[in-house]
Amino acid sequence: MSKLIEVSYFAVFREKAGRDSETFKTKSETVLDLFNEIKKTHGFDEPQGHCKVAINNDLVQWDAKIEDGDKVLFFPPVSGG
Repeated sequence: MSKLIEVSYFAVFREKAGRDSETFKTKSETVLDLFNEIKKTHGFDEPQGHCKVAINNDLVQWDAKIEDGDKVLFFPPVSGG
């Protein structure tokens, strides 16, 4: 069953996607599945293991389930100094 998910992008993900956010129709069950699906769509090349993900503003693990209407946020690695 398809879900409508609001996806927000930050930093390099925003640049690659060409937008801050979008509504994404998916059959993905987890945020990892969704990330892999979007990675193909927008050509993300960051390894998932270096990134963070949140559902409805709560940081979650990559095996977290997504539900219809969720807001998923993808954060690339951040370097500082």
